[in-house]
Formats: sequence, structure tokens, C-alpha cells
Amino acid sequence: MKSPIITTLASLLALCAYAGPKEDIQAAATKLADAPCYTWTTTTAIEGAQNAPGVVTGKADKGGYAVVSQEREGNTTMAVLKGDKGVVKTDSGWQTAEDLRAAAQAGGGGRGGGMRGALLLRTALPAAEAAKLATKTTELKASDGAIAGDLTPEAAKEMLSFGRGRPGGQGQGPEVKNAKGSVKYWLKDGALVKMQVQVSGTIAGRNGDRDMARTTTHEFKDVGTTKVEVPEEAKKKLGA
Repeated sequence: MKSPIITTLASLLALCAYAGPKEDIQAAATKLADAPCYTWTTTTAIEGAQNAPGVVTGKADKGGYAVVSQEREGNTTMAVLKGDKGVVKTDSGWQTAEDLRAAAQAGGGGRGGGMRGALLLRTALPAAEAAKLATKTTELKASDGAIAGDLTPEAAKEMLSFGRGRPGGQGQGPEVKNAKGSVKYWLKDGALVKMQVQVSGTIAGRNGDRDMARTTTHEFKDVGTTKVEVPEEAKKKLGA
């Protein structure tokens, strides 16, 4: 018969070894980031918007490359990201965010790229985003087959500022008031299969303040089997 001391010690060790919801998400995000490759789709819905942004499709490999594309109004924009660098395909060839800004200032608008390309260059890899947002919640809890929690006001404000700081960002984002948000994760066998972020707040603009509510949904598939094809011209432009 086991002594009460041994039984109690075993129970304590079991409790210490238990991974809570936040640890589960961190482990799942790390597992996805460490995978040889994966595919994701990002769908964004903006409350009150007449036209929803096009779906973003991305393919990432462990070598650091990510190929992302977005189709909108019959036009497809493609970008290649590597670390904190990125290039977008335009009618004038592959261009960096600086190239796009220079073309816009010259009146060319970055033909075939422009604003759509600049926005695509700010794309954050969702595996890293999943891990980061897990650390920016007040608490994560398991509920209805998912793990969810509220974002801190600072994190919600950052999300509403459209991710300034990625390639393509220009200075500080717009002023945001009353920011709030939440994040929800779905896991299957310890793997991250879906993540949804909801943020809302009031954004200051040239024509006055406006309320915004945005829902962004990332879905993951083909982990370990995705084929990532990076154009050689894009590699050269990135200095690889």
C-alpha cells in the first residue's frame, strides 16, 4: 500500500505537469510554426462594410518563406515574405514597400500593386500571431470545444491599428479609442486548426471618428504536405 505522503506527492507532480489552456495554445502554435510547411486561409468581415476584403491564402515553410495571395474584384495580388522583409508582384516586377511608396509619390501608384500590395506586405504569419495573442489575453478558458479569452485593451488597439510595423507600414497607426477584443482557438489532437480574432473600437480619421468591428478567421490545413513555390525573381529581390 502506498503511503499518504507518496500519494500526495504524486498528485502534486501531476498537477504541476498539467498544461492549462494558455500552455496548450502555445504548444499548438509552436507545433505549427515548427512544421515543415502549412497552408492557411484568412477571411475578414468588417461590420457595415459594403465590400468585404478578399480572402488571403498563404503557404509557409520552415525555411522562412511565405507566399501569400489575395483575390479582390477580379484581381489577384501576390507577395513573398521572409522574416521582416517582403516583396509584392506588380506590373513593374517584384517591389518592396519602399518601391511602392516611391511609385505612389511619383504618381505611378505602384502599378498592379499599390494599396493592396502594401496591405498584403503587412501580413503576419498566423502561427506566430497565435502564440503572441495567447500572451495578450486576460485569461484563456476551454469552452464548447474551443479555447477562448478576451484580449487586453492594448492588444485590441494594436489589432485595430492594422498591424503597423510590418513591411509596408508607415509610422504610427490611427488613434483608437474604446478598443476591446477576443480570440478563440480550435485544436484537434493538439494541433491548431482554426483561430478567430474579434476586435472593435472607435477610430479617429480625417472626417471624424468612426466605429469599427472586425472579425478575422484563420484556418489551417495541409500541415507537412504543402508545397511552397517561391519565384526566383522574388528571392533575388529579397536578397536571398
